[in-house]
Amino acid sequence: MENLPSYICIAFVLTTLLTIFFFYEAAGRSKTTLIVLLAWITLQALISTTGFYTVTDSLPPRFLLLVIPPLLTILVLFNTSQGKDFIDRLDVKVLTLLHVVRIPVEIVLFCLFLYKQVPELMTFEGRNLDILSGISAPFIYYYGYVKQKLSQTVLLAWNIICMGLLLNIVVYAVLSTPVPFQQFAFDQPNVAVLYFPFVWLPCCVVPLVLLSHLVSIRKLLKY
Repeated sequence: MENLPSYICIAFVLTTLLTIFFFYEAAGRSKTTLIVLLAWITLQALISTTGFYTVTDSLPPRFLLLVIPPLLTILVLFNTSQGKDFIDRLDVKVLTLLHVVRIPVEIVLFCLFLYKQVPELMTFEGRNLDILSGISAPFIYYYGYVKQKLSQTVLLAWNIICMGLLLNIVVYAVLSTPVPFQQFAFDQPNVAVLYFPFVWLPCCVVPLVLLSHLVSIRKLLKY
């Protein structure tokens, strides 16, 4: 990724580490959780620096190796007794605050668009309204969990709507990636996620954001 200013990469590295920090806090500062997350992003960093993900004409697409393991992990967490015990111990208040990371993520995506690394539709000037989730998260955290002035219905609705915004941009991002099933942005595909450190977006940041919503929804429906 030539000519890309280093501050964009640094900003995204810090955003990823902040996401991990929030989840580490939500998990009661579990060292095991921290080690697993750091080991996963380190592995993906090493793989991506070899240019492995820049080969986009293979079947199945190599890009799937970034997203399938986290999704399988989420499925295991929600469908095993140990997994359920783990997610039930997570602090929903911290998971709600975690969503503030979506603000710097959207700013980084906009910068990447300016340098022709992602399509406009993946930014807040296009079809991506996910920044609203990040902006609203501190208010939901404060009024919902600190002041306890928001009902469970409101909290549930916020999580469902924001998860919808997340899934919306995920669909556009995946279908804009230069792989055999690409459907959008042929003039400027989503190439940033094929390179370090932006591989951490689909393999770490997005899965943790998704998991945070799913855990919150589970607890709100359960209690």
